[in-house]
Amino acid sequence: MEWTKVTVATVNEAVEAIANILTEAGAEGIQIEDASINDTLVGDVAAVSAFFPETVFVPEKLPLIRQRVLQLTEFGLAIGEGSVNLQQVADDDWATAWKKYYQPTRLTRFLTVVPSWTDYQPTDEREALIRMDPGMAFGTGTHPTTHLSVQMLEMVLRSGEQLIDVGTGSGVLSIAAAHLGVQDIRAYDVDQVAVDAAVANFDLNPVTQGIIAKPNDLLHGITGAADVIVANMLPVVLVPLIPQVPALLKEGGHLLLAGIITEKEAVIRETLSANGLMVEESLHMGDWVGLITRLKTDED
Repeated sequence: MEWTKVTVATVNEAVEAIANILTEAGAEGIQIEDASINDTLVGDVAAVSAFFPETVFVPEKLPLIRQRVLQLTEFGLAIGEGSVNLQQVADDDWATAWKKYYQPTRLTRFLTVVPSWTDYQPTDEREALIRMDPGMAFGTGTHPTTHLSVQMLEMVLRSGEQLIDVGTGSGVLSIAAAHLGVQDIRAYDVDQVAVDAAVANFDLNPVTQGIIAKPNDLLHGITGAADVIVANMLPVVLVPLIPQVPALLKEGGHLLLAGIITEKEAVIRETLSANGLMVEESLHMGDWVGLITRLKTDED
């Protein structure tokens, strides 16, 4: 089977938004490269590649893809070069690409994300495996923002909490939370395709039994407070999410935010403060920031 590979040259800030554009255009697989996994890329430069089956006539989709990529600047996102290129690849070439870029990755001391097709064995009896299908359009959770999110979950979870995963995507954070002892997890994403991908990944991880996964626009219409709300999304989405959080966060609970490029941290902090939330701790990985936040109290 022949596939068409569409590659967008961009920067780290825009990779998630561009991956979403390509997925909505009909891509059946997404591959994200940056300097951490490809030594031909330097600094903030990144590349997002999408694989389209031969049943999709990609040339007619290119103008809209290019237009939507350029429009990201209207939301305050830097897109770097922003060029869109395509090439034909064979099925076995694509399989090789997945194996090259999606290897088992240690997210934290105790959590390792593992592509479903590998026979990886834990190296430590305390090491828990998050099995993911690398054929899903949402990848396997190896992006720096995922590392930050899982690290923050490890820092605040003590088991037994109630957790809401907003913009669940591949479901990797819900799976991590389940491994960390959370039994009441609600996972939401605006895209039904993402919800389906998350459910498929939950099925690969028995520890996730009982997770509720549904399509939903951020936290609109959601009831029932949680001890922890986690969101790994771009700042353009985090800003409208933050005002929804105080009504759903239990006293002493935490809001964990990732997907924040360094240049946008100030905007996120201002939005948090304006909505009665304060930053307890910040984590950094390259150009990315993760924030552990909570509701302000009279003592603050």
